[in-house]
Amino acid sequence: MYVKLLSISRRTRSTPFSRRVEAAGVKAYTVYNHMLLPTEFVSYEDDYWHLCKHVQVWDVSAERQVEIRGPGAMRLVQLMTPRDISKAQDKQCFYLPLCNAQGGIINDPIAIRHSPERWWLSIADSDVKLWAQGLASGLELDVEVFEPEVWPLAVQGPMAEELVSRLFGEQIRSIRFFRGEYLTFRGKSMYMARSGWSKQGGFEIYLNDASLAEPLWDELFRLGADLEVRAGCPNMIERLESGLLSYGNDFDDSINPFECGLDHFINLDADIKSLSLAALRKLAGKHEKQLSGLVFNQKMRFEKTCLEANNNNAGVVTSHCWSPRYGKHLAFAMLNRDYLSNHTSIEVEGVAANITALPFSSDVLNA
Repeated sequence: MYVKLLSISRRTRSTPFSRRVEAAGVKAYTVYNHMLLPTEFVSYEDDYWHLCKHVQVWDVSAERQVEIRGPGAMRLVQLMTPRDISKAQDKQCFYLPLCNAQGGIINDPIAIRHSPERWWLSIADSDVKLWAQGLASGLELDVEVFEPEVWPLAVQGPMAEELVSRLFGEQIRSIRFFRGEYLTFRGKSMYMARSGWSKQGGFEIYLNDASLAEPLWDELFRLGADLEVRAGCPNMIERLESGLLSYGNDFDDSINPFECGLDHFINLDADIKSLSLAALRKLAGKHEKQLSGLVFNQKMRFEKTCLEANNNNAGVVTSHCWSPRYGKHLAFAMLNRDYLSNHTSIEVEGVAANITALPFSSDVLNA
């Protein structure tokens, strides 16, 4: 067995919460947007059950914000996405596939509209800032594109609303999903939205003053002591059970929205100026691959992730984990549509798996 270490330097940026994360006993990190993102505290399974039952505080500063500000801000954001944002309202969040001129997905951020001339793209793991700056420069748009000093802190789990209400007041209970408000902590106004990297419910606090990071963390833990609050992080088991995709794992810029099931987030018939719409209109219904779910009734090792059937390539496993809740091994797989048109199962390493649509339905998981 090999011990793999992560060498931390200025290139793998720490966050204003890092000292508290270390004190909480983080066991593993990944590098995400050139920053440290915790991936495990006690164990994947223990972290999973705690998240599903109680409340956790996550340092998700690696969800970097790309701020687009100026008279051309809305035009630039619309060029980057095939989703119609013309009816967006202030303080509203949107899941936005960002696509290039060939229809490939560059990133899938949560976009936050602060005003028509000020947007944040809360990005997954790719260098959106550079792409946006290139578009703005090449098209001579009247905008600034930069990374603001903002460090999101997520509060996730079934007791998240109770904990956050103790900090910010009962008014937070009226915030709808993918909506936000500007709230005050120690005299500093900051944006907070009902959103997060899980489907257990919760909020993301967009801290904009590094000096308040540790006081904010400490106050959440003080107020949540009776709620069994713990440090946590995005959890692979919960992610797969919930059908949440991961950019860079389940898709990238070689994949279009049709192939990974994001076509309901694009507006092919909208009268908008988007870089990718012409290509996506041609691709509609003609894609050759489809992200699907695989369900095994036993734990799998996946010595290799390439899938074969009758000595032909059938696809590739993109993410997988054992689900302790359902007693099944779950996987996401990018499968060839030719194979899907004739099969409802596939054999992997001598074990049969049922093929299903994503997200996994309760009927499939409980079967």
